[in-house]
Amino acid sequence: MGQRILLNADEINIILHRLACQLVENHTDFKHTVIIGIQPRGVFLAERIIKILQEEYGITDLNYGHLDITFYRDDFRRGEKPLEANKTKIDFIVEDKKVVFIDDVLYTGRSIRAALTAIQSFGRPAEIELLSFIDRRFSRHLPIQPDYNGRQVDAINEEKVIVNWKENDGEDVVYLVSK
Repeated sequence: MGQRILLNADEINIILHRLACQLVENHTDFKHTVIIGIQPRGVFLAERIIKILQEEYGITDLNYGHLDITFYRDDFRRGEKPLEANKTKIDFIVEDKKVVFIDDVLYTGRSIRAALTAIQSFGRPAEIELLSFIDRRFSRHLPIQPDYNGRQVDAINEEKVIVNWKENDGEDVVYLVSK
């Protein structure tokens, strides 16, 4: 098994700032926008972006939540081990709001499809956008594309993209791992 570094901590930081800037360009004051980190790994990315929006752009009135999609996935009963759900924390109304889903890796699109179903329990958004840190663009099973994209990665066959966040994994780095 081999692995190589796709992005180091400095490159990750640059991409995070670019993504935050793009959000500001499209949502300005975020009065009608909510940000939803998709559990589990999208939450780390979302919290980083929220921090940049607050500290560098002075946007303090942000509605931010976490969405667990475990039981909305179309493959949740297919594994051999029991699944552990994460927590959903959405303490605001999404009705008629612009929702920005944030996830670390867009692979097949199935997680986003599950998020689209799950968010309906909290109201009907006016619009939904997707921010993805890594887009594995040739692996899609569903016609889902990110509105905000950190980096496109053309991983093939059995290659895997692993995003490590300092808060959870002790380092900021993105690996391409092959068997």
